[in-house]
Amino acid sequence: MSDRIELFGLRAKGFHGVLESERREGQEFVVDLVLHVDTAPAAMSDDLADTVDYGVIAQEVHDVVTGDRVDLIETLAARIASVVLAHRAVDAVDVAVHKPQAPIQVPFHDVVLRIHRRRVVR
Repeated sequence: MSDRIELFGLRAKGFHGVLESERREGQEFVVDLVLHVDTAPAAMSDDLADTVDYGVIAQEVHDVVTGDRVDLIETLAARIASVVLAHRAVDAVDVAVHKPQAPIQVPFHDVVLRIHRRRVVR
């Protein structure tokens, strides 16, 4: 079992969605991440190079959300997972994309898509 670094509530305005109004006006997306990382090397060395810089990851996730438009939050979550897994220290990632302003015509609190992705070993 790996250790976990958790980042919750990363917020950014994105222009994702199927509806033209979503793509034109944008809305806030909230992202939660669980990074599965072996933190033992960093604990022994006390060196950031032996772990993952979660500040860098937060900025990269922000850039994905504010970047190229997609229709589906499934696509957005997959892009976020790919960016996170590009960091060699991350073995797997859990991504939750919240869309609290989704265009739903009945009262609701939140729409959340959760995915889990692992590093592909070749």
